Amino acid sequence: MSLEGTDEKLVRMANQIATFFLSQPEEVRAEGVATHINKFWEPRMRKRFFEMIDAGEPGFLPLVVEASAQIRRPQAPAHTGAGLPVTEESLPGKGVAAGQSLSEPSIPESAAS
Repeated sequence: MSLEGTDEKLVRMANQIATFFLSQPEEVRAEGVATHINKFWEPRMRKRFFEMIDAGEPGFLPLVVEASAQIRRPQAPAHTGAGLPVTEESLPGKGVAAGQSLSEPSIPESAAS
């Protein structure tokens, strides 16, 4: 049994998300994929995702490529005055500690109306 590599997992996961959203109305599909990835993929995953997308890595469904324009690119870490990196996770108002629910739906609100 061979182990699936990280890149293959990212492609598979992104394609699974896109496959789900193919069942949604066309006008919310790309936004739904982007919303899900923005909510649930950590910056390292999104960083590698964009490295692969930017390199034209084959294997992504067209909906994933379309949604990539709406996915947040991780920023290079800034540094505090003490030289400590400031990461996306360390920003105030993000995550469970700030009241963000992990169970919020990924379908854009415009589709729920």
